[in-house]
Amino acid sequence: MGAADTVPGISGGTIAFITGVYERLIYSLHQLGWPALKHWRQQGIKSAWRYIDGSFLATLLAGVITSVITLAHLVSWLLEAYPLQLNGFFFGLVASSALLLGRQVDHWGGNRLIAILIGALIARSLPELLPQLGSSSDSLFLVAGTIAICAMILPGISGSFLLLTMGLYGPVLNAVKSFDLPPILFFAIGCGLGLLAFSRLLNWLFTHYHGATFATLLGFVIGALPQVWPWQWVERYRINISDQWTILDQTPILPWQFNDISGQSPAYFSVILLMTLGFILVYITIRKD
Repeated sequence: MGAADTVPGISGGTIAFITGVYERLIYSLHQLGWPALKHWRQQGIKSAWRYIDGSFLATLLAGVITSVITLAHLVSWLLEAYPLQLNGFFFGLVASSALLLGRQVDHWGGNRLIAILIGALIARSLPELLPQLGSSSDSLFLVAGTIAICAMILPGISGSFLLLTMGLYGPVLNAVKSFDLPPILFFAIGCGLGLLAFSRLLNWLFTHYHGATFATLLGFVIGALPQVWPWQWVERYRINISDQWTILDQTPILPWQFNDISGQSPAYFSVILLMTLGFILVYITIRKD
């Protein structure tokens, strides 16, 4: 999940679905807060730890933090040196995860199809609705963390892509790479606040509208696929005062069109190979279930 969350276009929530821990994660996050504190006061810390499934959350959080810290440099290098291949691999992961989400939909009918359409439209339009912050004050890191974490736990909606849209992906990644503690701390506080609020909403939706919620999440994944497609035509972008450019609008194109427009090799073989590998990895997980 940590590795996926560092890549624009990929959601850690998708990886949570692939590995089968998504609903457990949402429920455990839902248990945090005042009810857990009350449980601690009445029955002790061990009981409260079991109440929030603390061992699971601590292990998962340690894995995410370790991955982000250790892979931040690698992911930055891969995005710069092999963007087509990296996006190809994750496109295969995301595309096949749609099969996993589809299995969770209780029945197929008009209501479920509408839910899928709504999810796809939200995924496609959400980046355009976000503020373009651009600067990197501590308060903006707090806001960015609150927004990004909500997307990071939703399959199909990339928190990193939303950070990129707001102009804060570079500053956040640089803060992690350089261990700049103040912005990291404010970003983490924003993530914590967003998790506490949003996990409660998701848990309520899973409890009362399980099938419709999964159908909407499937729509998120379908709507996100064009963002992860390796071959893109960048139509609009913005350059900030630090000469860093942020993609504002891009359109998926065919590999040979990418070659004609950019003059770069579309790397057919390696991209399709990694795309297939990503798809097969998730398909094997589904077959085991």
